[in-house]
Amino acid sequence: MKIKYGMILAAGLGGRMQSLTKQTPKPLIKLGNRNLLDRAIELLINHGIEEIAINVHYLANQIKDFISEKKYKVKIIISDEQSSLLDTGGGILQATKSFEDKPFIVINPDTLWNKNYSNEIEKLEELFFKKKKPCLLLVNKNLSFDSSFKGDFNLNANIVSRNSNNHFIFTGLQILDRGVFNFTKNKIFSMNEIWNNLINDKRLLAIESNQKFYHLNTKEMYGKILNLNIID
Repeated sequence: MKIKYGMILAAGLGGRMQSLTKQTPKPLIKLGNRNLLDRAIELLINHGIEEIAINVHYLANQIKDFISEKKYKVKIIISDEQSSLLDTGGGILQATKSFEDKPFIVINPDTLWNKNYSNEIEKLEELFFKKKKPCLLLVNKNLSFDSSFKGDFNLNANIVSRNSNNHFIFTGLQILDRGVFNFTKNKIFSMNEIWNNLINDKRLLAIESNQKFYHLNTKEMYGKILNLNIID
């Protein structure tokens, strides 16, 4: 089985990357020959995704114009949050309404995605269909280019947990279905609320990524990654 739906979180304000994001939304910042959003879209397309939802808020028209000009060979739906930011969980819930009960891949474009992640997405997809549970792609914090990350989760035999000392970072890629939102009636909420609920029920799974993890969370980190002269 193959997942045919995807969602990209592109509504963030990019506040920690000022002044880079003063006139450009963070997803359109370039590294190498491509911007962050283009990298995320291409990763999904190369996996066989046929329909992608993208939420927008800050400088939304620039993102809309970019997508229109690129003419990607997939259906792209814009979930407009210009009137009210819905946070990560609310944004996903709103953007994926048309997916109904179908599973979907969610990507945060803050990560520097490349084709080397394709095999790991396939493995994550296999785990999702085998266990019928939400799945995250995690990476050991020792593989993070940014050594300041404290870790988000722990991982043992594909089962995700959390405590005061976490060794794994969330890469920004996960596989979900809309059933994970059934317990909440909120419209604005974080995915952390969903993950914590799943962890309490031992229903959140993950696999470990072997890729060097590059995450653009600050202007300073962008400068350091830019100096690597990534070409693609």
